[in-house]
Amino acid sequence: MEVKLYVGNLSKATTQEELNTLFKRAGDVALVNIIKDRTSGESKGFGFVTMSAQSEADKAISMFNAYSLSEHELKVDLAKPREQRGFGSTN
Repeated sequence: MEVKLYVGNLSKATTQEELNTLFKRAGDVALVNIIKDRTSGESKGFGFVTMSAQSEADKAISMFNAYSLSEHELKVDLAKPREQRGFGSTN
């Protein structure tokens, strides 16, 4: 089962290829997605890495949470489910 990780405090210059290479040290990487500003195309300083298994995700968290990459201390944790967007409330 694939597991999505949140990766925060990225340098604006960090590339998806760099994250992919780094996280491969913990296991099989299914997907890397750095979130970018819609208008400028500049990195927002966070992204998501999807690992192929829970054990690999756990290993990646232990290896890379507080890891220094480009002089930035990474924040790595399980990604929270995306909140529903829309009009009206569910209350």
